[in-house]
Amino acid sequence: MATGAEIVEVLRGCGITHVVFIPDSETGTWEPALASAGTPRLIRPTREGEAIAIAGGLMLGGAKPLVMIQCTGLFEAGDALRNFVHDLNLALPFVIGLRSYQAHREGRTRDTCPVYTVPILQAWRLPYTILERGFTAPAFGQALRKVVESGKVGAVLLAE
Repeated sequence: MATGAEIVEVLRGCGITHVVFIPDSETGTWEPALASAGTPRLIRPTREGEAIAIAGGLMLGGAKPLVMIQCTGLFEAGDALRNFVHDLNLALPFVIGLRSYQAHREGRTRDTCPVYTVPILQAWRLPYTILERGFTAPAFGQALRKVVESGKVGAVLLAE
């Protein structure tokens, strides 16, 4: 997987000004690099719905935020997502940790997070790209740039 320093450089290259971040076991390793980066600025909300609301407010104010959460948080944040993405038509980019994805594919877990994430994204009409475990910074950059440059909402899913 890409390092925190590499991720910071990708985010800067995509013009991301703020990362509204609730870390998971995988993306949490990036926190030191994000915290010391300066730009993008790291914001730590308490809940995923709050993360979307903060990012929406930042976007309305002219910033280019990124929401970085785990799939379980996506489930919790549905109403905020509906409001900001569909009612206000904000093109928020998301990075979503897809917990237990590899173990699910191999039949080694009963965790339902990977079972429901894709159908939920489809129901909310969020286009997505899945990056397999061990992805590189260039692969992450390409996937995130595609979302940011589309001018539409979208997600990069990080298979855990």
